[in-house]
Amino acid sequence: QVQLVESGGGLVQAGGSLRLSCAASGTSFSINTMGWYRQAPGKQRELVASITSGGSTDYADSVKGRFTISRDNAKNTVYVQMNYLKPEDTAVYYCNFCPPSLRSWGQGAQVTVSS
Repeated sequence: QVQLVESGGGLVQAGGSLRLSCAASGTSFSINTMGWYRQAPGKQRELVASITSGGSTDYADSVKGRFTISRDNAKNTVYVQMNYLKPEDTAVYYCNFCPPSLRSWGQGAQVTVSS
């Protein structure tokens, strides 16, 4: 049973920074491409960043240059550093495989950016 647990969300002012973490258990984490997704109120869930097992990264245009995804395979953990946050970044953030596994969605981490 794969379990993904997000942490590090919170309330921050526009222009601020947050770092989210996602700890994985029950899986061969290091061989999987991982992604950070977000879902804002009234909107569909979207992929914002991904990282391959080899460390190659990709970002949605809306976060490019502001978000950085990374991973520590020894700790079975994937991170996203979010800088220069904007109110439109407000959402629940989830990690999952890329493409996502329907059974692996966790509770997510709420990120709220105030203007």
